[in-house]
Amino acid sequence: MRWKHEAKRIAMGSENRAPVTVVGLGSMGSALANAFLEKGHPTTVWNRSPEKAEALVAKGAVSAATVAEAIAASKLVVVCVLDYRAMREIVDSLGDAPAGRVIVNLTSGTPEEARQTAAWAAERGVGYLDGAIMATPPMIGSEHALIFYGGPKAVYDEHASALASIAGAGTYLGEDAGLPSLYDVALLGMMWTTWSGFMHSLALVGSEKVKAESFLPFAQLWFEHVVAPEIPKIAEQVDRGTYPDGGSALGMQAVAVEHLVDATRAQNVDVALPEFLLDRAERAIKQGHAGDGFAAIYEVLRKPQS
Repeated sequence: MRWKHEAKRIAMGSENRAPVTVVGLGSMGSALANAFLEKGHPTTVWNRSPEKAEALVAKGAVSAATVAEAIAASKLVVVCVLDYRAMREIVDSLGDAPAGRVIVNLTSGTPEEARQTAAWAAERGVGYLDGAIMATPPMIGSEHALIFYGGPKAVYDEHASALASIAGAGTYLGEDAGLPSLYDVALLGMMWTTWSGFMHSLALVGSEKVKAESFLPFAQLWFEHVVAPEIPKIAEQVDRGTYPDGGSALGMQAVAVEHLVDATRAQNVDVALPEFLLDRAERAIKQGHAGDGFAAIYEVLRKPQS
């Protein structure tokens, strides 16, 4: 009888909840639909492979037979598919855009793709928000799940309450539909380069048979007490465009990076990462930043040589 109580709870909660359609039922799309259901939204779903909707239907979702039927069911349509091209093909297959619909596109892509798709939607009279999901499927629906949104403020404000059902930490970045994707790739880039730097360190100590587990406590302390505290300082320096040396000028640090390159090569470890770093430090020095702090490398990264 438990399922009957659950169905009753969803039905009661649905009375004041906006209907939502979710198009695309991969692992993330299914998590989005499930979160809407759990928060009491009448939820219609559609996927090219209908069997992916079965588990959601068992929880109270309505499986639309066609994408046209799915989009007609709700004013708010959340799309999470392979890429922007697939999203546009799905919507274009409808012919004339359904009146009064708002598409929230949570498909991964580039800022330029997001802006082009926003213009494409505007030409068709479709309300449009672009979003970037900064969470894994199990996090969707929690207060900690973060989704960035960009697009018309009025459109976001109208649907912010419904969108809070899938991401309690959802954040509106502004009218530019490209900003969510930009934040997305920037944060992912920070994650991947940080992981790569850590793995390079493990490769170095591992060349002398040091276990990663033995090195880990020192790496964690280094992140906590040396690396992380510098992040706000670097951000402030970048915004000001000045890079005080803090007692350790770039010219001096470049020598230490050169030692890193030499040690990496001597330990027969891939030298590409430290060589990249040394090259950028040397470029910044040539631009006159030898007496500045390490953050002066930003000047090279933001405007690479042609």
